[in-house]
Amino acid sequence: MSGLRWEDVRVWFDLVLNGTLPDVHVPETTVEDWRTLIALVQAEGWQWEYRVDGEPGELPAVEDMLSRRDEARIALHVWPTPDVLAIFRPYEAEQIDFDVDLRELQGQARLDVLCRFFTATSCR
Repeated sequence: MSGLRWEDVRVWFDLVLNGTLPDVHVPETTVEDWRTLIALVQAEGWQWEYRVDGEPGELPAVEDMLSRRDEARIALHVWPTPDVLAIFRPYEAEQIDFDVDLRELQGQARLDVLCRFFTATSCR
């Protein structure tokens, strides 16, 4: 349990009020933070898939991934659990952006998954 109670925060996960894919922003990051994030995903054994224009591809070096942001739609899909997806979008080195799907984050158990994911990725 994360310490957050679903009953206390459920309004933040309301699909009508917040849409289905709210953005999460981690400001003041660097290329090294992106490297650390990718290393964490791999070390945790989370399922992931790198996509370019919607097609799966090989995960490039972080610098290459960030340099292609203007020429293609790039996304790193990460599943911390099989039923919860975070979609990272490498728009710039200075900020880590990702989406979570509120449809997948309903109820206490899923809230706990999200809190563990934020804690692991230091997105607090």
